[in-house]
Formats: sequence, C-alpha cells, structure tokens
Amino acid sequence: MSGSSRILNEALRAKVTSAEHAAGLIASGGTVGMSGFTGSGYPKAVPLALAARMERERAAGNPFRLKVWTGASTGPELDGALARADGIELRLPYNSDPVAREKINAGKMDYLDMHLSQVAPMAWQGFLGPLDTALVEVTGIRADGSLIPSSSVGNNKTWLDRADKVILEVNRWQNPALEGMHDIYYGTALPPNRVPIPLVRPDDRIGEPCFRCDPDRIVAIVETDTPDRNAPFTPPDETALAIAGHLLEFFRHEVASGRLPASLLPLQSGVGNVANAVLTGLIDGPFENLTAYTEVIQDGMLDLLASGRLRMASATAFSLSPDAAERVNADMARFRDRMILRPQEISNHPELIRRLGCLAMNGLIEADIYGNVNSTHVMGSRIQNGIGGSGDFARNAYVSIFMTPSTAKGGKISAIVPFASHVDHIAQDVQILVTEQGLADLRGLSPKHRARLIIERCAHPDYRGALADYFERAQRGSYGLQTPMLPAEALSWHQRFIETGSMLM
Repeated sequence: MSGSSRILNEALRAKVTSAEHAAGLIASGGTVGMSGFTGSGYPKAVPLALAARMERERAAGNPFRLKVWTGASTGPELDGALARADGIELRLPYNSDPVAREKINAGKMDYLDMHLSQVAPMAWQGFLGPLDTALVEVTGIRADGSLIPSSSVGNNKTWLDRADKVILEVNRWQNPALEGMHDIYYGTALPPNRVPIPLVRPDDRIGEPCFRCDPDRIVAIVETDTPDRNAPFTPPDETALAIAGHLLEFFRHEVASGRLPASLLPLQSGVGNVANAVLTGLIDGPFENLTAYTEVIQDGMLDLLASGRLRMASATAFSLSPDAAERVNADMARFRDRMILRPQEISNHPELIRRLGCLAMNGLIEADIYGNVNSTHVMGSRIQNGIGGSGDFARNAYVSIFMTPSTAKGGKISAIVPFASHVDHIAQDVQILVTEQGLADLRGLSPKHRARLIIERCAHPDYRGALADYFERAQRGSYGLQTPMLPAEALSWHQRFIETGSMLM
C-alpha cells in the first residue's frame, strides 16, 4: 500500500473522524468488543478518548461504565486508561494490566476469567449477552472494503461479525507487509452444523487474508500512528536457564526413547522469561525443522525462526519486546512467509491441539505435591492475570508441561505446596512439572508416587523437608489414602504467608 492513507475504499474513507467523535458513539452501559492480544493490535486512540469522556461524566455525577471484551491482555492506553477512569464494569477474558488488577482484587471491577478458545463460541451462542460495538485496530482497508488485520487477530472476526456497530482504528505504525500473513477462517458454526476444521499441519492455510465486514455497520474510522506497547523481557537468569536445561534434556531423552520424532512436535509456549529461555535454548539443541502451533510469537520464537531451527510458527498474535518488534517491522517481508496469525478460536482450538499433538509449555503460580496447578490466583483469592490459553493446550496436548522457579519473593513463597490454594489445571492434565531443581515426569503415576517424585525433584531444599514431613503424616492421618490430605493443615502455608509474609516456619 502507498500514500498517506491506508484506506483505499472511497465510501469508507468518508467515515474518517476524530477519536473523540468515535468515542461519543459508544453508549454507557453497553458492551464493547475490542481488539488486542498480549499488547499487540489493540486500539490506542479511541480508548483514551473514552477514558477522558468517562472522567468528565464521573466528575459531573454521571458514572459511565462499559463491559469490555478482548482477545486477551491489551496495553495501557486501553485497560489501564479505562480502569483508572473507573470505566470498566466487567472485563473478559484475560487481564494483565496492574491498574485493572488492583480494581478487580478490590472488588471494584467484575472479571470473568475464561479459556481463550471458548470466548468466540460463547459469544456466538449468546451466553455472554449482546455485543453493542466492535472497536478493532486494522493495518489498512482494501479498495473492496475488506480489512487487513493488525499484529493480533484474537477475537476480532467474531466482534466484527456480531457487533451492532463497528469502529475501526487504521494504524499506520503497523507494517503494511503484514498483509498476507493472516489466515481468517470462516468455516466455524454452532451445533448441530459444526464440521471438522480442515487443518492437519501447522502451516496449513484454510481461510482468507482479510476480515469481511458489512460497510453499513462501520460507523467511524480513526487513523492512528502509534506503536504497540509490550514490556521488554529480562535476560534469562540462572534459574530460567536451569529450567530450560532440564526441559531440553527431557526432549532429547524422549526422542532417544522413540516417544518423540527428531523434529519434536508443534511447540506451544506461554509468555515469559522462562518460556523465552526454553525457546532460545532450542537454537543450540539437536532439533531441526521445528514448527510451532501456539498463541503468541515472542522473542525466543523469533530467534528460533532467524536461526533456521524453526521452520514456521502459527499463532494469533505477536508478543514481542520493543526491540524485537522493531526488528520484525524492519524485516517483515522476510518473516511473513514463515508466520501465520489466526483467530484465537483456531489457534487455541482443542480439536486442532489434539490432532497436531502439541508440546504445551506453560508457567504457573504454584503446584501441589499431587500435581494440581494454580496458574491464576496468589494465595487462593488474589487474581494475578488469568488462565489464558494454558487450559486449552494442557488438557489436549501430546505432552502437558508446566514450568516455574521453585520459590518466589526471595524464597518466602514455595511454588510447591501441600495443596494448591486454587486449582486451574487438575492433576490429570499435568504430565511434566519442572523447576530449576529438576523435572518430574508424572505420566502413569498414582497420586502418592507423584507426591514423592515432585517433592524429591521439584521442591526447593528449604521446603523439601517440610513437604516430606507433611506427606508422611498425611499418610497416617488422612480420611482416605488415595490422595492423602490433612484438611486443617493443607492451606496453612498460605495462611502463614498472609499473616507473617513468609511460608517458612
């Protein structure tokens, strides 16, 4: 595309307006489906104008609040701005903004934490209620009126299809070479009309490069030139490198044992420094011709692509540090043919994850000695971010892996506890547990055997003795011995931290 405007459709060019005017088209009490996934491809100008309007209305004694749906987390111009203006009544399906998190944990904002694969289907089923407005960032508009997606796809297709009215932000900062990277599948349907999704390899293309949208429902278009905002990743420390080393050795062992092919299976990786350390470690490993079928393309995956070890990556969004985002933008044409961005109902679809045999690698807050995993709540009640897509992948993966440092807060919190204070992933969905201390392969083990292995391999030495003592006493005093537990003591570590600031006795 060339020229100062990326809106090539004349009729739609006539709908270009200011962010303030567009924000004025959104009514208080409504529901807005906004683009955005892990700080990529979210609207920047209209949410800021909305927040300013909310502040004015609140000062005048007229509270202005909205229900906000997205793909996943967004950026400070959206979640942060609207939360500071006390303008979000309900948020779904994922949040990582610190201001919004504070409001949620203070009980001032309702939050519906959802499996990411379920959002679009539930919106179509009508379970979430009506969608009044779609507010979606795109890279450009073609002459035929089709919309070129941005740096994330998320739930945008569903928002554009379902909303009564549509507001677009056309962001010139996004590289025009994004055009052609996306694969927007229009073949999903509700029961009883569902059919199998025709994707059998991560690099299959089954859809279209652009969004369709009825131009009559587009009520405003705002042109912007604003970067995505993602926090930089810190270099991997010794703990992250140790976790990566254990996991890479596990992959080598599985290949040698004939349980994985030499090129492994499609990789899925959650976001974070540990996940990046694992991906970066694969560069020097023995595995070639790798593929990824995942939620996000992050820095480590970009390095893998550049190294030639990773042949291609399929995701729903970028989650890149500022430096990596600049690198991709500068060389988008080279990366474009090796990356595919899809709607999250496809990138996270259980049918496809199971069919492709993904190797799922995700983080956690805590795990108990039986392998139940808490990935969302600190001390059982304080939400951190959300479950995201970890549940979509963990339950359906070929191998389900969870990774974490064995302690947090300078050793005052143990990531391995007698019983998880909140359970997002039941023990049946957790096959491999890894900390810097070691790796526990839990496949085929009964609860008591799991407990012994997790304590031995994964717990920090400062807590290992106390965990072993609890487990031995639970075997003597438990009501039942299938999964020995002392209910009065199982959450005492969490209570001790709440009261004293440390789980250590």
